[in-house]
Amino acid sequence: MPYDYKKEYKELYQPKTTPSLIEVPSIQYIAVRGTGNPNEEGGDYQVAVSLLYAISYTIKMSYKSEYKIEGFMEYVVPPLEGFWWQEGIEGVDYNKKETFHWISVIRIPDFVSQNDLEWAKKEVLKKKKLDCSKVEILKIEEGLCVQVMHIGPYNDEPQTVARMDQFIAQMGYENDISKSRLHHEIYLCDPRKVAPDKCKTVLRHPVKKVQ
Repeated sequence: MPYDYKKEYKELYQPKTTPSLIEVPSIQYIAVRGTGNPNEEGGDYQVAVSLLYAISYTIKMSYKSEYKIEGFMEYVVPPLEGFWWQEGIEGVDYNKKETFHWISVIRIPDFVSQNDLEWAKKEVLKKKKLDCSKVEILKIEEGLCVQVMHIGPYNDEPQTVARMDQFIAQMGYENDISKSRLHHEIYLCDPRKVAPDKCKTVLRHPVKKVQ
């Protein structure tokens, strides 16, 4: 049975619809950084997502090739995730999507090395003619966070974030969002296949104790 991170780490990928605190460990991702409106057809964000999936599935299926990854075990490709911010804006302004900065990521197993990534990049270039030079390995330790399952359209996230803010205030915490600790989303549904009002997205914010 392939290893499934969503099932093994339910606390990270299947939170309740009521906010809760969680300590998030260091996690290894493949990542692409960029700016701009994620909804732009053929834009940088959509290109980044296609690169991440191409690399992810190349690594996942590597055991069927001549290239062998040390310590490899079969696994399910985890969901797409994203870290988001806008310069000079506290929170999110959905009316200015063109000002988004983002790091689009997909989790990869700890046994994947830089050498393995470089091999995958060459394979994707050769087989799919995709330039994956922007794809990097990124390790992120988010630490103490508040998270919740948001169900509904992305544009309705501010109402859910408001509930997160209310919860942490009651618990004696405050948001600790900075350039190194960012607004984090985990996409559990494909918006092309699921109605907007049924889309599930994990929302996560870094927090700290109120001094």
